[in-house]
Amino acid sequence: MAENNNFTIHTLELGPMENFVYLLHDHSSDTAAIVDPAWDVEEMLALADEKGIRITDILLTHSHHDHVNGIETVLAHTDAQIHLLKTEARFWGKNLVKPKLHHGGDSIKIGKTDIQVLHTPGHTPGSACYHAGSELIAGDTLFVFGCGRCDLQGGDPEEMFSTLKRIKSELPGDTILHPGHNYSPAHPTTSMDVQCEGNPFLHFDEQHDFIEYRMHVHDRIRHTPYEAVSKEEALKSIGR
Repeated sequence: MAENNNFTIHTLELGPMENFVYLLHDHSSDTAAIVDPAWDVEEMLALADEKGIRITDILLTHSHHDHVNGIETVLAHTDAQIHLLKTEARFWGKNLVKPKLHHGGDSIKIGKTDIQVLHTPGHTPGSACYHAGSELIAGDTLFVFGCGRCDLQGGDPEEMFSTLKRIKSELPGDTILHPGHNYSPAHPTTSMDVQCEGNPFLHFDEQHDFIEYRMHVHDRIRHTPYEAVSKEEALKSIGR
């Protein structure tokens, strides 16, 4: 659980793929957005009911099945508004009922909590991260000491390189990362400072080096749970 003066992020690990489902609870209104509802999402609905929180919005980081298979369950219990990037809606092709489509740079307001929508392509064309206060809910764009695959449909390692370079340069070092999966159980969340020091995907300055590591090297030499990798180790792994 992460607490801010205006909001709290409640976290549950659900399902067979170690997904994190988040509930961003605005204190002023006791309303909340559920992020990437999937798997045993009834547990998050029960948590909201227990705390007297009304779920008004569904935020999607991307459209892969393991992040969206609980949407219908949430909609059966609430009248929540679905939010996703327009690019992702086009990639997904699902006939959603009146979704709110966004562009990178948009803002979503839950009560008095402002959430900035970041367009972070690479894992899928319309992947999004949600930035509120000093917290970043990153979906499969960035994991603790890892990043999302780029070899699935819609993945693009060149875009992922640009996305991660932008995140590294633009987000303050004390930003807290909330990933889409619990792939580093000893560190379910960390700061961007820690990621810049130990996440191998943030170590590459050249696009071709990043692509070599993401597409050909990483899955051969690393397995979950992920731990920190130094820049020297990352470069050595691709023969630099």
